[in-house]
Amino acid sequence: MNEILLITLGMFLLMFVGMAWGIPIGFLLGAIAIIFAYFLWGPLSLRIIPIIVFSWMTMSAFICLPLFVFMAFILEGAGVAEALYDAIYRWVGSLNGGLAMGTILICTLFAALCGGPELAIATMGIIALPSMLRRGYDKHLVMGGIMAGGALGSLIPPSIIMIIFALFTGESIGALFIGGIIPGLILSALFIIYTGIRCFLNPSLGPAQPPEERVGWREKFVSLKAVILPIVIVAGMMGSIFLGIATPTEASAVGALGAIISAAINRRLNWQMLKTACFQTLAVTAMIYWIFIGAVAFGMVYTGLGATQLIRILVTGLEVSPWVILIFMQISFFFLGCILTNTAILMITLPVYYPIITALGFNPLWFGILYVINMNMGMLTPPFGYSLFYMKAVVPPEIGMGDIYRSIAPFVALQMLGLVLVMIFPQLVLFLPNLMIRPGG
Repeated sequence: MNEILLITLGMFLLMFVGMAWGIPIGFLLGAIAIIFAYFLWGPLSLRIIPIIVFSWMTMSAFICLPLFVFMAFILEGAGVAEALYDAIYRWVGSLNGGLAMGTILICTLFAALCGGPELAIATMGIIALPSMLRRGYDKHLVMGGIMAGGALGSLIPPSIIMIIFALFTGESIGALFIGGIIPGLILSALFIIYTGIRCFLNPSLGPAQPPEERVGWREKFVSLKAVILPIVIVAGMMGSIFLGIATPTEASAVGALGAIISAAINRRLNWQMLKTACFQTLAVTAMIYWIFIGAVAFGMVYTGLGATQLIRILVTGLEVSPWVILIFMQISFFFLGCILTNTAILMITLPVYYPIITALGFNPLWFGILYVINMNMGMLTPPFGYSLFYMKAVVPPEIGMGDIYRSIAPFVALQMLGLVLVMIFPQLVLFLPNLMIRPGG
């Protein structure tokens, strides 16, 4: 036992030192796995690592990852975000805080199209932020809403984080996707309600659109054409998964095709855009795959030691409530989210936490959504919440990091509220997956 604990301590200590030096997490995990495998089991053990990694990398579920990423980049170039903002501007601009609430709604829809926060924050930061600042909106309210809404990209399907979680745990990607819908919509509603209440109590935070800029019903309904295609794409993907018509891999192909059609209808489809989207997709998926390769190798060595079984026995033998252990895990997720990326947190904690969760009798699908909500908070919490840096890249020069940090405090509190609600009421996650029709195989 002592030997396993010492080796575990050595592996994780080396990992933290490597991350502090700035070594890419994928290469770092792979190197640690090779070093420990060599000294523990000899040179022949190194032959096993590529065999196991290859068996993981050839899973059909991996195909959906580049297709979802490709769909996101095509939609970015298709001008969907600009058209959505124009529609929101026409419909709710006359309300106090209407543009801020509408922007959060756009981020929610964009989350269902992009699978991550980057595009939503960057696009809305470029399009919506200057428009609202010109109209006298409070900068903290606006920036906080954009960052919080953009972070929903990890929770509302299709989510890249969920795909990685599912690949490591064997959970259903489709069930995780469907399970994230209600929590994602709850968080979006909390952000919108908070923004609406603040602007109702203090209209100067979000002034209504002046009468001369308002349009008639005809213009409002004409602007809705921008919403039709995104809704059809989302409904096509999620509906086919929910009804058992398609697997997530097949649904990702539907989404990619829908994105190309959307770009063609918006007259943005051209060779250069396709070429750019393909190169961006290659860069993102290659990075994720290298991380996955390193993590699989690390996990193989760590599991081979018998460490996960040992830790599970030690923790489950503690005379404390399983809920105390679960709450401790959520707290650790929160603090790790302040200093590490969501993928690094997954690689560090999952080999330890996942066996414990299953041994304690908690639903692993529900636990996966709790993890993703924590990663939503991690995207906003300083010092290394990367949504903060995405926002800094697009704000006017006079807005400093201090302003950006102050803007996220109420929205992180709302995320915590959402996390507590999902912990208390697991059916918020499990209700829709239990109704799913699972495709064969």
